[in-house]
Amino acid sequence: MTIETSTMMGKVIRGAWPALLHRVVKTIRSNGLAEPGQHLLVAVSGGPDSVALLSLLHRLRSSWSLAVTAVHFNYGLRGAESDEDQKFVAALCRELEIPLHARRLDVRDRAPRTSLQAAARDLRYRAMMDIAEMCGADRIAVGHTADDQAETVLLWMLRGAGLAGLSGMPVSRDGKIIRPLYETKRQDILAYLQRAGLSYRQDSSNATLRYARNRVRHEVLPILKRLVPSSVDALCRLADLCREDDRYLDHHVAALCASRVRPEGREGWVIDRVFVQQLPLAVQRRVVRDVLRRCDPRHRPASVRTIERVLQAVTKKGSFQGVAMKSTRLVVEQDVIRFIPSGPRDVSHERSDQLVPEILAIPSQVSWSGTDQTVRVEQQKREQVRDIAQGQRRIVLDADRVSGPLMVRAWKPGDRFHPLGMKGRSKKLQDYFMDLKVPIADRARVPVVVAPEGIVWVVGYRQDERWAVTARTERCLVVTASEQSTGEGV
Repeated sequence: MTIETSTMMGKVIRGAWPALLHRVVKTIRSNGLAEPGQHLLVAVSGGPDSVALLSLLHRLRSSWSLAVTAVHFNYGLRGAESDEDQKFVAALCRELEIPLHARRLDVRDRAPRTSLQAAARDLRYRAMMDIAEMCGADRIAVGHTADDQAETVLLWMLRGAGLAGLSGMPVSRDGKIIRPLYETKRQDILAYLQRAGLSYRQDSSNATLRYARNRVRHEVLPILKRLVPSSVDALCRLADLCREDDRYLDHHVAALCASRVRPEGREGWVIDRVFVQQLPLAVQRRVVRDVLRRCDPRHRPASVRTIERVLQAVTKKGSFQGVAMKSTRLVVEQDVIRFIPSGPRDVSHERSDQLVPEILAIPSQVSWSGTDQTVRVEQQKREQVRDIAQGQRRIVLDADRVSGPLMVRAWKPGDRFHPLGMKGRSKKLQDYFMDLKVPIADRARVPVVVAPEGIVWVVGYRQDERWAVTARTERCLVVTASEQSTGEGV
């Protein structure tokens, strides 16, 4: 196997910022990826993209007062080559005086019909979240570039994906994973490494044409670039447009169906059959996709083929049609459609099936039956809320960070938020309840206020700091809950 490096590993170059660092800082600032003074955990494989990312953030460390920690994963799939990658990353981190967490991950014992790449990705992200929490990192930076985004969009396009697939990778995910090289092309990365005198590793598996992504990278994209030199920019722009459209449509479909999709039994859902049949086809697909995601233990989206199977059963005449899927069983009756999860569920969530999500338009109020509370939201100017006391029953949000109507619902397995005061660290809501020793019977009744982007408030407990008011806030949302609270809060 061939291992390539660009040049000898160089010392840190000080002085004026290179052009690439200015571009990366612009990406970080314009997308709110990180703030001065935060702690960043950087994923470093040893390849050119991750080496450049680590170097750039190291250059930024002093002026932004950043704490930078690196993480490297060794899957052991390429034998000695994998071990040499780890040694290289360790040497680079020693030279830059950056702490390194190196872990071995075993992807060979994976679920049936799960690809090696998918298993490695899931393991890697779960491990990064664990390490970030352990070392107190505010964000996890990964080295995906504009070229990676273009490849992702093309792969989904070739699979016949809809808006969700064509959206590619977001610049940030869950308020934790960030992609500072999101607007940077691979050729600019290589030029930066050459000028900085930085070495990097070449993963031999990236050269094989056995994988679809490699064929797109080495065969399809070069042809597109010859035909249209700006093809990478165009594909990235397509992803951004599709993501905004997809987010808008999803949120408005959720508002449309909030009172129509009803919980039933333990983690099951039921919806009126006629209501679905009368919807436009595009909305039918989104409704079915949303319910199937709720039924999946890991909240993964269903495939287009699965959604079409469900719609065929729903629109066909007759009733009591059963359709078995990976994690859900579908029963189509004369008047209703029942989605029954077939996988193991989280027993601590069993009582939330009795609570229907409520749309909290701005301004408005809703009644939450779980705790007999009224949750109210109104918009005010910054100067009007300066003296408003915040606490267990009232929070103030930055209105310009919330993209649409709020929703009040029960918590779901897998819910994660960033408790105010934890310096950007995220925490599973289930773990948060366990730490506070909230009884299992009470957890399901606690109202959770969510925006399209994620949780904003666990009512009676803690606000999510991502939407907290800052010095730049101009418009505020004041969210208030009445006194009938079920928890002590912190």
